[in-house]
Amino acid sequence: MLPIVEDVVRHTTRSVEQDKFRSHDHYLVDELLSPEHRLIRESVQAWVKKEVSPIIEDYAQRAEFPRHLVKGLAEIGAFGPTIPVEYGGQGLDYIAYGIIMQELERGDSGIRSTASVQSSLVMFPIYKYGSEEQRLKYLPKLGSGDWLGSFGLTEPNHGSDPSSMVTHFEDKGDYYLLNGAKMWISNAPFADVAVVWAKDEAGDIRGLIVERGMEGFSTPETHGKWSLRASATGELVFNNVKVPKENLLPHAKGLKAPLSCLSSARFGIAWGAIGAAMDCYDSALRYSLERIQFGKPIGGFQLTQKKLAEMITEITKAQLLAWRVGVLKNEERATPAQISMAKRNNVDMALHIAREARQIHGGMGITGEYPIMRHMMNLESVITYEGTHDIHLLITGMEVTGLNAFK
Repeated sequence: MLPIVEDVVRHTTRSVEQDKFRSHDHYLVDELLSPEHRLIRESVQAWVKKEVSPIIEDYAQRAEFPRHLVKGLAEIGAFGPTIPVEYGGQGLDYIAYGIIMQELERGDSGIRSTASVQSSLVMFPIYKYGSEEQRLKYLPKLGSGDWLGSFGLTEPNHGSDPSSMVTHFEDKGDYYLLNGAKMWISNAPFADVAVVWAKDEAGDIRGLIVERGMEGFSTPETHGKWSLRASATGELVFNNVKVPKENLLPHAKGLKAPLSCLSSARFGIAWGAIGAAMDCYDSALRYSLERIQFGKPIGGFQLTQKKLAEMITEITKAQLLAWRVGVLKNEERATPAQISMAKRNNVDMALHIAREARQIHGGMGITGEYPIMRHMMNLESVITYEGTHDIHLLITGMEVTGLNAFK
């Protein structure tokens, strides 16, 4: 056996043994889930333990996206879970979607990001705002993982204020001529298609489907990240790109369309962050029972128990918040402000738990032997993307006061 193969086998065996994660359900939230929901969770959790846990630390250390996982994500139903089966989705409800995101982020935020973008930011807008021809052309290939997609809204100078975007297109008779650039785009370096939001000549925001290979379209990769290191991030650059007119999303006009996509993604993040938090808590709890200091496990000391008790309390609150917004989403009653509250609370909760868990692990918490530092760094991105921590606070503030603090 080649030395490099032996090293991979050794690393894989060791990592599988380390992944002793078990779900934590202090308030019996499982009783609120259907048997199908629980089966989905068990299936995705098993896949993460087998396919993600053995390799994710190595890929994160090398800042490389594990592209070989894309087909596996499709096989477990992580791409387009709520999209109808006839278009390549799974036809599941939103709680099932949330559960899938939770288990994927338990493995790594970057892996969940790949699935979130594909599902909520690429397949969802094509399904909701696209033509029947667009649905049939793109959705099955995206759902099967044959194609990977990206979502272009954020620009170098326009993040929290997308209405000020400068990316634009002109009607040239037989085609649209697209110019501009998008930044901080997950999946961009390897994306086969991109759902791009740009202004038309009247200044209205419209959606265009841009395909790799179109002349003038490039996707330079973003390097030097300290966060989401196992996720592919890049730019979408459009230099006189000729986009066929049939690639315009016919039913999307105005900022409301891309914001609805973000609401769907934020919903998934509200669930996903719980997965990262549970992984940190689970590791900290186990470590506290194994680590001996002053003649007894550190879990026996009051300050450690305080940390653990507060962790499981916050996880439990987040679980109930996510479940409730999932019920409302299934009933088509969830408002963007309600989803914003869940995203903001749950990501902030997860980041705090990661930091507390790092302290329980002591010096070992900064090494790749444990997932804590990787989760912590990832969550620093998650708390900012799909609406920053402060923007979500203002969304809630506007909801409760009726006053717009954005202007």
